Amino acid sequence: MRRPSLRHVAIAIALLAVCALLVGAWSPERAAAFRAERGELRQAVVASGRVRTPQRVEIAAQVTGRVAAVAVREGERVELGQMLVRLDDAEARAAAEQARATLAQGEARLRQLAVQSRPAAEQALRQAEANRLQAERHYERVRELVARNFYSQAQLDDARRALEVADSQRRSAELQLTAQAPDGAEAAVARSGRDQARAALAVAEARLGYAALRSPVAGTVLTRSVEPGDTVQPGRVLLTLAPDGATELSAQIDEKNLALLAVGQTARVSADAYAGRHFAAEVSYIAPSVDAQRGSVEIRLRVHEPPAYLKHEMTVSIDVETGRRAEALIVPADCLRDADGAPWLLVVRDGVAERRPVRVGLRGAGRVEIVDGLNDGEAVLPAASPVAAGRRVRAEFR
Repeated sequence: MRRPSLRHVAIAIALLAVCALLVGAWSPERAAAFRAERGELRQAVVASGRVRTPQRVEIAAQVTGRVAAVAVREGERVELGQMLVRLDDAEARAAAEQARATLAQGEARLRQLAVQSRPAAEQALRQAEANRLQAERHYERVRELVARNFYSQAQLDDARRALEVADSQRRSAELQLTAQAPDGAEAAVARSGRDQARAALAVAEARLGYAALRSPVAGTVLTRSVEPGDTVQPGRVLLTLAPDGATELSAQIDEKNLALLAVGQTARVSADAYAGRHFAAEVSYIAPSVDAQRGSVEIRLRVHEPPAYLKHEMTVSIDVETGRRAEALIVPADCLRDADGAPWLLVVRDGVAERRPVRVGLRGAGRVEIVDGLNDGEAVLPAASPVAAGRRVRAEFR
């Protein structure tokens, strides 16, 4: 029997190789695949934020003084008008007492004008008028007697001087009564002195009031930077208060998610310190501008029923629901290719891998909604699959 030659062996090996290639080209590859299925899909934007105080009230001293007492601590709730800090008020209290005494003196002077000085001036005027009338009659008698040569000219001169003096006294009495009238000069001076004393008392009482720092709002003490014995200067912030009001959360959202956000969207929030507890919030504000350095947008959320454990400046995790579909056609997000450009999927159709352009809807946690380009139940290959479009595939569903 003849042994095959090397040439025949080589030809046989080449034929076997060609057959293997042909078989490999036409036999399907096994590949992991996912089936497109309908179900509920929730789209959300997740961020880390903080409990934000909508406004803050800073309590500062208006005068220089030594702190006598601090009545509140950080975290304590205060009511409107409650005493917060008291400064040493001995000097201010003495100044107020002095101003009260000066005011009492001014009011007494006005009463004296009305009760004593004005009636006395009226009596003095009546007396001066009587004296002038008597001096005038005496002058007339003397002049007649001088004309008859019974009195000398010197006696007439004396009578004339007496009349002039009486007339001058009457005019002086009239001026005095006019000055002490309700609209006269002395009354005006007395009223001015009283008004000045009243203003000085108001200033003194205001300075005395500056020694007692009271809460202008009902709220919570956030910070305290003063202790009894401290000497404080005007303008130095001693306490910071958070007024009662709606609790807000603040977060920075990547600007690429800006189109997904809208005022009124609901959110599920948890505090990092209480990770197992959740509460609801609502988007109430979206900043009109983007932070260019961070590429983010500030949003604020209102908490209508804040839990008792929520503290100011506490770190929270915020999950804002931006969309929900009850019957969405869903595939895993890692099956989507060129997601930010012209998205497409590698779909197994009739045992062949086919490139299929699709239109994307909502995006959830690891899943994505296909709005157009895919049918229910179709097999989709993950983006990491080595299978190329046009190859025969045997889909193995996960």
